[in-house]
Amino acid sequence: MWTHKLSVRTGDRPSITDLTVRVEEAISGLGDGLLHVFLPHATAGLAVMELGSGSDPDLLDRLDELLPTDERYRHRHGYPGHGRDHILPALISPSLVLAVLGGTLDLGTWQSLVLVDTNGDNPVREVRLSFISG
Repeated sequence: MWTHKLSVRTGDRPSITDLTVRVEEAISGLGDGLLHVFLPHATAGLAVMELGSGSDPDLLDRLDELLPTDERYRHRHGYPGHGRDHILPALISPSLVLAVLGGTLDLGTWQSLVLVDTNGDNPVREVRLSFISG
């Protein structure tokens, strides 16, 4: 099994970071198989979605509505409302399995692999890639 780690700077405010190019560079030449993408963090997730058409700010806005930043959470360390960040991975998974064909992610025309991070306390994230050929 092939493995690789990426360090990703997400910044100090809620963000959606496109991982597609960096992941494709990492898996280039690996052939066909399955890629497991894992984010070992309790306050961020991974998604496949269209970017650049307004979908990214729309997602962040909906997350703010669904998981407001206020004092309602029992999980209270960190900044006010930080408990919402710990709920996020239950809604946006911290792992995905994607098909790889010819060393390229098998994504649809408008799809990108993204890291969704609502926690500004951790501006750098680690993404772990595991590839099984077949």
